[in-house]
Amino acid sequence: MAQDTLLGFPAHTLYPQGVCSIRKAAEPLTAALPYRRGGFTTLSTVSPRRETAGETMGIYDMNEHTFFEWKRSERLTAALALAFCLLGLGLQRLPGVGFSGKLSWGLAVVCLVLLGLSRLSRRHRGWKILLRTVQAGLAVLLVCLSAAEVWVIRTGREDDSAFPADAVIVLGAGVNGTTPSLALQSRIDAAERYLKANPDIPAVLSGGQGSGEDISEARAMYDALTARGIDPARLILEERSANTRQNLQNSLALLPDDYHKTVAIVTNDFHMGRVRLLLNAAGPGRVVQVPAKLPWWWLSANYYLRESFAVVNDQVVRPLLA
Repeated sequence: MAQDTLLGFPAHTLYPQGVCSIRKAAEPLTAALPYRRGGFTTLSTVSPRRETAGETMGIYDMNEHTFFEWKRSERLTAALALAFCLLGLGLQRLPGVGFSGKLSWGLAVVCLVLLGLSRLSRRHRGWKILLRTVQAGLAVLLVCLSAAEVWVIRTGREDDSAFPADAVIVLGAGVNGTTPSLALQSRIDAAERYLKANPDIPAVLSGGQGSGEDISEARAMYDALTARGIDPARLILEERSANTRQNLQNSLALLPDDYHKTVAIVTNDFHMGRVRLLLNAAGPGRVVQVPAKLPWWWLSANYYLRESFAVVNDQVVRPLLA
């Protein structure tokens, strides 16, 4: 005789009340399986859980096991934080790329902040709103930095050194004691080539004396250029400036008005974009770009990255805070 079975066992051995009791017990299960063409959609028989009073207010239970589970995005964020920390440690050991090392540590901190907010967002909706706000702000910042980086690179590639000018301004860079740094040396080399190609124009050597420098940047350039045969009478020293804005303002003030029609600027390629923005505000007629290149690509990459932050700071952050 055929028997109703459940999991292979006779029904009456599991439920003495009979097969009808089993079928009644199965009714909630079958009722929770809405039929759709191609099969059933769900096997869940759990009724919808009602929100507690705390959840209605946006407060979640910290004892839920889901708080202690890690989402895939959280694991990725933690891995990125560790990777940026290790990258920062490695970059700090390389000369000339200190900014990239500090940036890596900063990115590690950002990853940890995002990770913490992601974890806290399970406790209260307010943390989730804060997380989304921070993510949106970082996205806007990333777009601004990317646009600035593209513009800085394109501007730095423009080379007008074949065109003459009424005067030259050579911007200073760091000096190690009395020895020009690699960036300053590249600017001295570019200035020498341009001054020898245009022997009748004056040049302003701009740069004050900073920490760890035994002489001013202008004096270091003067000594190097005169040692290479440039007439000292052509060289004007500007030794008071401490930043790029002061470099340009003080140098233009030393030139007669007749020399403002066309001014050649000698600086590194990565620095040229920010200089152009400042010159547009200063108001000389035409600018001739004479870019100096660093010998190693990783140094250029470090400084190009730094300049994009400087451009966003000058053009976006400062006007907003003013």
